[in-house]
Amino acid sequence: MTDLSEFDYGPRDIVGYGPNPPDAQWPGGAKIAIQIVLNYEEGSEATPINGDPRSERLASELGPGCQALEGERNVNIESLYEYGSRAGVWRILRLFKEYGIRCTSYMVGMALLQNPEVGQWLVREGHEVSSHGWRWIDRSGWTVEQEAEYIRKAIDAIRSVTGKPPVGWYYGMVQSKAGARSRALVVKTFKEEGLPLKYFSDDYSDDLPHWVPRPGAPDEGQLVVPYALDTNDYKDGNHNAWLTPDNFANYLIGCFDELYREGVAGSPKMMSVGLHARLVGRPGRLAGLRKFIEHAKKHEGVWFATREEIAEHWTKTHPYAKP
Repeated sequence: MTDLSEFDYGPRDIVGYGPNPPDAQWPGGAKIAIQIVLNYEEGSEATPINGDPRSERLASELGPGCQALEGERNVNIESLYEYGSRAGVWRILRLFKEYGIRCTSYMVGMALLQNPEVGQWLVREGHEVSSHGWRWIDRSGWTVEQEAEYIRKAIDAIRSVTGKPPVGWYYGMVQSKAGARSRALVVKTFKEEGLPLKYFSDDYSDDLPHWVPRPGAPDEGQLVVPYALDTNDYKDGNHNAWLTPDNFANYLIGCFDELYREGVAGSPKMMSVGLHARLVGRPGRLAGLRKFIEHAKKHEGVWFATREEIAEHWTKTHPYAKP
């Protein structure tokens, strides 16, 4: 495969939209677009069962300081991840159904193949299944050829279970050293497979979607639909965890209120909420999510949307303009 170093992540854009962001023109004149992501990774994390040298140490109740011995399974970590696939994901999906909310699931290919009923449920209930890569592991050591193979495996896994390929991509695992080439490689691989990539989400730089020149084809645009880590239950796998349901709810409500205020003032924005089945799927944490949803639902002009819907709207309303 061709070396993609010439298609690197691209130059930084420090300025962005500046003091005058575009009017999002959300459907129905909505004041805010809320996009809820359900990350589904369970079963794809590092463990000797999956051929890895040690078990995962990230994003569980044990926090980042837990030890995983070389060559040995940490069955406690495994069981904490399994909570997400056995119980947590279904609790979250029942909540969504109760409130009529459709999410985007960042779905890891290997995880989906181990529990395909989750993907089938998501599609049946009108949610979007986006790609979260082939595995939930650090990809720093992957070669270009390996990463391209895993991109294809992730696409094939989602297509085989849900009946359609993903149209969006989010890797995460932000410590990976391979991240700078990944946007180009994902774009290139989708093109080789003859598939549209409507958006890319490994980006935290804005409260609105934005365009970048498409790697390898700068006359074309690649839409970026940013994600967020502050309004994200991932903090529960770190040292600065949300300690009570109200901690999580109040932060989300604070973010919502400020963005809603901006929308009322004529500058509608997008709010991302990141969830993980093994984290917010615990009943105590779900209570905080429920409180936030009930708060948002009391307001008029709130659009709960999938990332695909947001990407399609932005592409139609604010098409790419070549620099």
